[in-house]
Amino acid sequence: MTFKRSNLEKQILSVPKEVSWCKRCVVSNQRPRIIFNEEGVCSGCVNTDYKNNDVNWDHREQELKTLLDQHRSKDGSWDVIVPSSGGKDSGYVAHQLKYEYGMNPLTVTWAPLSYTDIGRQNLQGNIDCGLSNILFTPNGRFQRKLARLCFEELGDAFHVFVLGQISYPFHIASKLGIKLVFYGENGEAEYAGDPEFADKPFKPSSEFLKQYFKGTPFRELLDYGLKNKNYLSEEDFSEADLTFYEPPAQEELDKNGIQGKHFFSYYKKWIPQENYYYVVENCGFKPNPLRTEGTYSKYASLDDKMDGFHFYLRYIKFGLGRCMEDAGHEIRDGHLTREEAIALMNRYEGEFPQRYFNEFLEYLDITEDHFWDVVDSWRADHLWENKDGEWIFKHPIK
Repeated sequence: MTFKRSNLEKQILSVPKEVSWCKRCVVSNQRPRIIFNEEGVCSGCVNTDYKNNDVNWDHREQELKTLLDQHRSKDGSWDVIVPSSGGKDSGYVAHQLKYEYGMNPLTVTWAPLSYTDIGRQNLQGNIDCGLSNILFTPNGRFQRKLARLCFEELGDAFHVFVLGQISYPFHIASKLGIKLVFYGENGEAEYAGDPEFADKPFKPSSEFLKQYFKGTPFRELLDYGLKNKNYLSEEDFSEADLTFYEPPAQEELDKNGIQGKHFFSYYKKWIPQENYYYVVENCGFKPNPLRTEGTYSKYASLDDKMDGFHFYLRYIKFGLGRCMEDAGHEIRDGHLTREEAIALMNRYEGEFPQRYFNEFLEYLDITEDHFWDVVDSWRADHLWENKDGEWIFKHPIK
């Protein structure tokens, strides 16, 4: 290993060195911000019990109607922003808001790094079913260099998409005077993370840095790149190009009455498979004709050719890949037993995303040797060991 990385990825610093797995699903304690109770059950499963046994969903629906009535436009103007790449979840949220609750949503898209054909088709399907859309595509030269910086220093080239996907919709909301921004699920609640906001309808922007941006502000990340990377310089961007990589200032959000990320999953019981059936019927959504590498499903995270490397690097960093995410939720939804999920994990978890590998190397302008140098720099000693030149994951689920 020749690549030496920084410590800009803050969330990895708090991961425990002893690995344990949830006794109900297939997530481990290596997931950032996860909580296990005394019985060895993760916060995602605990939240599911709460949703199934304690939440009054009729009451939550009334809360939703009250909230929407407070924001509903009286002149036909847009009254809610729904960030959407064309996937099943955002299509479900936007369609529900418009056709079930009488809102006038504007879907807002921060372009993926490299759109798949099926991703573009599904975005168009959302538009064709009656949803207005704004698509923003950032400076491509700068975006690629930022993606390489994020790959090297955060272990996630896809992070540059997350920056815009979180930040851009709030800029549009602020500029258009729209006070309500509705995302789909609260990932910390649905996929086992910090339970602090699991039972709250929205998350304020003060939480974005810790929970979405890996603990490092965008300007700090960029400054590190300018000082330490020979492929990045101030000639690659203007100040305008930086605007949408970080949220508006808190003062601007407060002034415009924008609370933060509202979650549809707080008001409506969140079942990804049911969302898929809904958008197939109502938005013409189409699954991938091929199984998604790293998992068994064909209908989630279809939009970006680079998406598979986000999940693969997460598997390298935390021992948790894409199959775990799908299987964990389907256990909680009653669609899989834990034994079935483990069998799927043994077959697909950590599978290398070969399909778009050459395009990934070309997009970041790196060699295959450099790719593996960076990947290997993220292998924690408590998770990985090298035997005769082969990397072995030390704690597979059993």
